[in-house]
This record gives sequence, structure tokens and C-alpha cells, in this order.
Amino acid sequence: MKFVLLLSLIGFCWAQYDPHTSDGRTAIVHLFEWRWVDIAKECERYLAPKGFGGVQVSPPNENIVIHNPSRPWWERYQPISYKICTRSGNEDEFRDMVTRCNNVGVRIYVDAVINHMCGSGNPAGTSSTCGSYLNPNNREFPAVPYSAWDFNDNKCNGEISNYNDAYQVRNCRLSGLLDLALEKDYVRTKVIDLGGEAIKGSEYFGNGRVTEFKFGAKLGTVIRKWNGEKMSYLKNWGEGWGMVPSDRALVFVDNHDNQRGHGAGGSSILTFWDARMYKMAVGFMLAHPYGFTRVMSSYRWNRNFQNGKDQNDWIGPPNNNGVTKEVTINADTTCGNDWVCEHRWRQIRNMVAFRNVVNGQPFANWWDNNSNQVAFGRGNRGFIVFNNDDWALSATLQTGLPAGTYCDVISGDKVDGNCTGLRVNVGSDGKAHFSISNSAEDPFIAIHADSKL
Repeated sequence: MKFVLLLSLIGFCWAQYDPHTSDGRTAIVHLFEWRWVDIAKECERYLAPKGFGGVQVSPPNENIVIHNPSRPWWERYQPISYKICTRSGNEDEFRDMVTRCNNVGVRIYVDAVINHMCGSGNPAGTSSTCGSYLNPNNREFPAVPYSAWDFNDNKCNGEISNYNDAYQVRNCRLSGLLDLALEKDYVRTKVIDLGGEAIKGSEYFGNGRVTEFKFGAKLGTVIRKWNGEKMSYLKNWGEGWGMVPSDRALVFVDNHDNQRGHGAGGSSILTFWDARMYKMAVGFMLAHPYGFTRVMSSYRWNRNFQNGKDQNDWIGPPNNNGVTKEVTINADTTCGNDWVCEHRWRQIRNMVAFRNVVNGQPFANWWDNNSNQVAFGRGNRGFIVFNNDDWALSATLQTGLPAGTYCDVISGDKVDGNCTGLRVNVGSDGKAHFSISNSAEDPFIAIHADSKL
């Protein structure tokens, strides 16, 4: 089965910016390192009913098998062919997943590795997920096929040495990965911008939305209250903070790379390890109209910090002797077998629903206390309040919502006409009183049109 990526401009519709989700679904989830059979089940049993629009999957193409260290997560990013054959499953399982997810309105988004092949230092042989032969030292990948003519070795003396040089960043090796000569028609047919860098995300707008890494890095700094940052400064969040235009941005709090301290953002990045702050950050992302949103879904590993660095940041997915474990579901709907499944946390999946309900509504009714207590609405469809200060919040605020009693979707759910968590009473003037302790497990409250009793 072959996949061809076609980039086209249809009139003035700018089709490449449309995420092509269905039924007003406005968020996707990255099910990092999940097996195709588990993703198919998750689409049917959870993602579709909860309003998720799609799944980003780990690279599906054949990769080299790394034995030292033993099967790290990053081996998935060292391709040796474009056969659909990895520890996540084979081509038939991949096809079944795509079909079943699409049948319930959940799209599949592939993490495609097209810039490079595996590292040059890997040995020749058949140590690959589908048994294909490779000889990286000679630039031989017969399963594609690629040869020495298809790489950029003649342009660079090996590694990128200057990340301020756009030519090097585009044409030289990153960590020994063999850089493909993408300017060649033959190569193209087979197959991070924090500011201040040689290559800007805006240079790729012609292809589609770009990953806005500044989003998670800056939001993490604000939620952590580092460098004097305050949530009250978020009033002009988005373009006002130097980010790309909203309709060009894919945004996220963390990703598989920077949650391990790699890539963009450094130590400001919030992850599931910082659960209280993380839920606030994801809640803010999903309530705010900026960008198209992606939620992270992770697995646990045993961290081992030495000199400020996690020595176990390479560890691959939960496994039995290299075979990826099934994603099991506990009685309380959380995941077992060391799968974290942040997308199943009540606070996060209910904010995905919030985003769907307020889709298309304007940013409205901002309030702040000049510190870390803020609130804002989305037209007359939703309202959210945060308390990230070291003291309690108690305020009567204009929600913009119709009068009535609403269930707070952070502390609970609306079930059979009742609230399992807090209730919020909105008066005929659209105002409601909010009280949030600074020691609350989840120091924010969210209500929306569908949570009204």
C-alpha cells in the first residue's frame, strides 16, 4: 500500500490549512507508540463518543532496530524503508485501523519522517522491523531503493555545526542521521521554530499548518510563574506573543520529544509528571481560540536524574521482551500497563468537548486580577476561570451565558440531569459567582452550553 501526499491550492480555499476533521470536532490526540489494533479500539470505544477529531500515530514505516540501548522510542525516527511494518503493527492492521477510525469520524494523521534515513553509524544487515537489508555506511537502502546518489553528503562535511546557518540545517546531518537530497525529483517521489533561528516556520506555510513550539514553551513559563510571568499577561495570547497566525498553527502543551527534555522548550515544558499545572495548561489551550489543538497521550518510564538530566529519557513503550504491551482499560476508565492516557483524564476529555461546543465563538469577557487569576468566555457558549495564585479566588464575573444552572466539567460531569461535581448558577444578567481555593486539586472551573441542567 502506497501513500502519496498531494499538496494543492483549490481556488482561494487554502485547503492545506483545513485539518479535515468531521462534525465540528476541533482537537486531535497523539497516541504515542500505540499499536494499530489498540488505536482502532480506542477510536470506537472512546475517541468518537468523546468528540475527538483525530489521532496522530507514530511513524508507520519500517525502521532500524536499536539494541543499545534496548529498543528506544527514537528508533521509530530512523527509517530504512517505507514499508508499513513497525512494532505498532503491520500493513493490514494499519489499514484496518484507518478504516475503523474513519468509520466513526476519527481521522488518522501520520507522523511522517521524510527528511532523513537512519544514522550512518548503524551496522549493515537486516536488523530492521521488517527484515529489510540496509548498509548505512554505503548509503544503501535497497528496500526503497536509495543509494549514495540520493543523499546530501557531497554538500556538507558531516554534522550540522551551526544552527544559525539555514543551509546546514536543511542539508547536513542531525545526530548522524543520513540527510536525503529532497531537491531531487526521485527522492521527493518516494516519500522548529522558537524564534531567532535560521529557518522560520512561516517558510512552510505553503505546505500547511506548522507546529508552533513557542506555544508550549511560553505557556509553561507562565503557568510555572517563572521570570515574573503572570496569567494576566495572557490576555493577548497567540499572535500577540509572537506566534504564527492562528489559522496556520498546530498547537500543543507538550510532545513526545520535549516532554523528555529534548527538542524545543527546555525545562519550562509541562507534562503529565506535573499533573496539576499540566491540566491547567491543557485546559487553557482547549478553551482559547488560538490554533488547532493536539492533546498528548503518553506512557510512563522510570526516571533517573543525574546532573539535571534524565538518564532514562530514551526508554521505549511498555513492552514484554520488546513486544509492545496492549493498552488495557481499568474499571475507572484510566489506562493500565504503564500507559498514561492523559486524553482520558476527566479534565482533559471534558475540555475537548468544551472546545467543540464553543467552536467558532469569539474570545470574550476577559477578567483578571493583575496576577494569576484569570477568566474568559467564548461568546455565549462557554466560560472558564483559573486560580493560579497562592490565595483563594472569590469573584462575581460576567460569563456571557444564558441564565441557568451549569455543571462544572472540571470537577465532574453532567450525568442524567445532575452534576457529579460543582454547580455554577448564572443569573439573568449573565453573571455568576466563582470560588476556587488555591489548594484545589484542579484550580479551574469550566462551564458551557451543553453542561447546563
